[in-house]
Amino acid sequence: NVPEDQADKLLLASWGLPKAVLEKYRSLGVVQMFEWQAECLMLGQVLEGKNLVYSAPTSAGKTLVAELLILKRVLETRKKALLILPFVSVAKEKKCYLQ
Repeated sequence: NVPEDQADKLLLASWGLPKAVLEKYRSLGVVQMFEWQAECLMLGQVLEGKNLVYSAPTSAGKTLVAELLILKRVLETRKKALLILPFVSVAKEKKCYLQ
């Protein structure tokens, strides 16, 4: 569980993302994460580029965790990232999301 003093970590706005990114997520109805998603981002040195392995059911929100990690690293390091998705339909959806 996310400690009470870090409850603001559930809000996407707490993760240092640019306003345009936050507005895009807001337009899609996403303004905060589930507790388990925030916990993933707060584990060890995940935000510094260390590995993270997590498992959750289909449609639980795994992709959001990956997107946030990728966006933060790309914006902070100015390096490119490669996002591999399992289906063409998901790839097309993410292309629209991330443009």
